[in-house]
Amino acid sequence: MADKQAFFNHITEGYTTKGDSITLGAAMLDGETLTNAYVKVPLKTLNRHGLIAGATGTGKTKTLQVLAENLSDKGIPVLLMDMKGDLSGIAQPSPGHPKIDERHAQIGLPFEAKGFPVEILTLSEQNGVRLRATVSEFGPVLISRILDLSEAQSGVMSILFKYCDDNKLPLLDLKDLKKILQYASDEGKDEIEKAYGRISPATSGAILRKIVELEQQGGDLFFGEKSFDTDDLLRIDKNGRGYINIVRLTDIQDRPKLFSTFMLCLLAEIYATFPEQGDSGRPELVIFIDEAHLIFKEASDALLDQIESIVKLIRSKGVGLYFVTQNPTDVPDAVLSQLGLKIQHALRAFTAKDRKAIKLTAENYPLSDYYKTDEVLTSLGIGEALVSALNEKGIPTPLAATMLRAPMSRMDILEDDELKDLLEASKLIKEYNEEIDRDSAYEMLNKKIEIANLKEAKEKAEKEKEEAQRTTTRRTTSRRRGKSTLEKVITSPTVIRSVLGILSKMLK
Repeated sequence: MADKQAFFNHITEGYTTKGDSITLGAAMLDGETLTNAYVKVPLKTLNRHGLIAGATGTGKTKTLQVLAENLSDKGIPVLLMDMKGDLSGIAQPSPGHPKIDERHAQIGLPFEAKGFPVEILTLSEQNGVRLRATVSEFGPVLISRILDLSEAQSGVMSILFKYCDDNKLPLLDLKDLKKILQYASDEGKDEIEKAYGRISPATSGAILRKIVELEQQGGDLFFGEKSFDTDDLLRIDKNGRGYINIVRLTDIQDRPKLFSTFMLCLLAEIYATFPEQGDSGRPELVIFIDEAHLIFKEASDALLDQIESIVKLIRSKGVGLYFVTQNPTDVPDAVLSQLGLKIQHALRAFTAKDRKAIKLTAENYPLSDYYKTDEVLTSLGIGEALVSALNEKGIPTPLAATMLRAPMSRMDILEDDELKDLLEASKLIKEYNEEIDRDSAYEMLNKKIEIANLKEAKEKAEKEKEEAQRTTTRRTTSRRRGKSTLEKVITSPTVIRSVLGILSKMLK
């Protein structure tokens, strides 16, 4: 049995912080929680990203909730991806429970029940602030990567965006993008080919099919106006607490293409618009991505490369990304290597494959004189986890099996009337839920085609009129040109006199 005092000193020294921090709970040794052996994460390193992993039912969502609450209390806004629909209760204080009191007594922390400022966002037709972005904001490169286009197809996409820019045709939604593709293959084929080069109908058709696929997953709801301003994720309430923005995604799980599209757009927009922070001492925004495997599921290599690049770079903007998933192997190695905070809940070893995965997972954590990591991973209870963080100098902290604190807010969903009140109080719903469908490429190209068709019909009618006039003129001219030889003979005076003379003799 390990020396508890030595372990207590080991944890206390390893997790001591000079600046502000979040206390996750107290360290455990041999199944016993050591009161006041606090496991802390410095605010300074929370933009170094993180992972919350563990088997179903081990407490990952509650750990996410604890982190979100404490960040909000520190004045740091949070964005949560709520796949299971069980996070809206953060808006209401916890009703309390004897087991919560017992847990906090073991940890050595007082328990305080309270709710937090919450904004409900949505990608679909569910109630909440509608999240949208325009096709133009994505740009040809990002759109091409989302659609998994080939090099030749990406070149065509760049031509179409260039044509729209040059002709002041806004690309707002997917119907605009489909219309310019159809126009380039039909009515505008000669015009575009002359100025930008030939576009193969086969290439246009292939791109169109991929757009339809994205549209069927709900992309038509996401692309359009009014575009969501990412600055609205950074709101602070009147009490100095950061807003917890919850994106409701319960109906998106079977549409991974839409989810990965949204996440990539959001991260790209944040990276493009947020100022550089440098070493500011605290993050500007922390994003938690629940069921993170959905981002990487069915994602193309190009899309994965884009996500990996943004994960590496966005830290400098003061943004922390936290992936919540069942197994660390759900996250690509290139992303996993960038994660500073790792909170690993229990894993279950039911098969040989499971045992092998646990050994691989254990190797992702610092070596410890106090734990056999692979054994601890299978013996952790609900609300317990192995924690490895970065201290203020960026050095990994000692590995600590941790009894995690309980959420201060409710661990369930809001009732219908509570949700209704929350939505009615939202200022952002009034701003973003108005339907806007201004004239864009779709309407402008239709009008251009209509004008061209009217012009063509008018020219055709004028040609037909001119042809009719020429025909009439030819007939009139032909009549005026003179009588035929027979007419001349019959109507001559000599012939007439001869005929009259013959008639007069016959009458006698």
